[in-house]
Amino acid sequence: MILVVLGMTLITFAITHMIPADPAKIAAGLGADASAVEKIRQELGLDLPLPEQYLFYLKNLLRGDLGRSILTSRPVLDDIKDYFPATLELTVLSMVVTMVLGVFLGILSALQQGRLVDNVTRLFATLWVAMPVFWFALMLQILFYGKLEWLPPGGRISEAVLPPPHVTGMFTLDSLLTLRFRTLGNALVHLILPVTAVALTRVAEVARITRSSMLEVLGVDYVRTARAKGLSEKVVILRHALKNASLPIITTFGLQFGYLLGGTILVESIFQWPGMGRYAVLSITSVDFPAVIGVTVVASFSFVLVNLGVDLTYRFADPRIRY
Repeated sequence: MILVVLGMTLITFAITHMIPADPAKIAAGLGADASAVEKIRQELGLDLPLPEQYLFYLKNLLRGDLGRSILTSRPVLDDIKDYFPATLELTVLSMVVTMVLGVFLGILSALQQGRLVDNVTRLFATLWVAMPVFWFALMLQILFYGKLEWLPPGGRISEAVLPPPHVTGMFTLDSLLTLRFRTLGNALVHLILPVTAVALTRVAEVARITRSSMLEVLGVDYVRTARAKGLSEKVVILRHALKNASLPIITTFGLQFGYLLGGTILVESIFQWPGMGRYAVLSITSVDFPAVIGVTVVASFSFVLVNLGVDLTYRFADPRIRY
């Protein structure tokens, strides 16, 4: 994990400094003279050689200091603390929908192999995997807001509704904890379109993996033995087949969850969702080097941490695995 995060910081640091733009000029403003720009360059440490800048950044990183944003003039860590809960909320709800629908469709397709349900599910999986998420998000927005006017176009909550008291930063959870049910309903309504855009574009992948894994175990001896013993089909499928087919599903879940924690840039931009993805876009367009590297570090660490959790989960899914 340490090597992966270290490598990501090095790569991102190198790439951001290849951009043909001067962050000191951006921070100083359009009307700043040369002396003001040079002063800001020295304050930001941009006058040092790149190796020294990188080592200085790593030294601060070990202390939990991600630097100060050029755009907001705040510590990057404070900015991320403000943006990350929105991404976490969107990610958790999207993955719940993804896993429920994906596993259900995968099991159904495997049990109906070669039949109409299986063919329709496989066609759905093929089409949805190839569908661009930004196009699907725009179509949802045009249909349900522009045409039908059923759902809001974006944002986390309506302007007429006060946000819940800050506990975790996730509006739905904070509304539940503080018993703000009107706020909870409004927050859930605003989540429908972005969750649908994120989840349905990933349901296909989970369904495909589940179907393939289930087909491998449905014909093995212990499943036939369970059926021969007179166990109900529900018990055979859920307790014997699905449990033994769960490792590829858990892996897929972990990869998708880790990816989404880094910020769903396109979906957050389209639905004006104030999460990590939107913060990343603002940082890139403003050439905010500390913020870009900070987002990368947090996203990378989240991804490898989720993968570690997946590896540890294998032990509970398959007792034969030892570490």
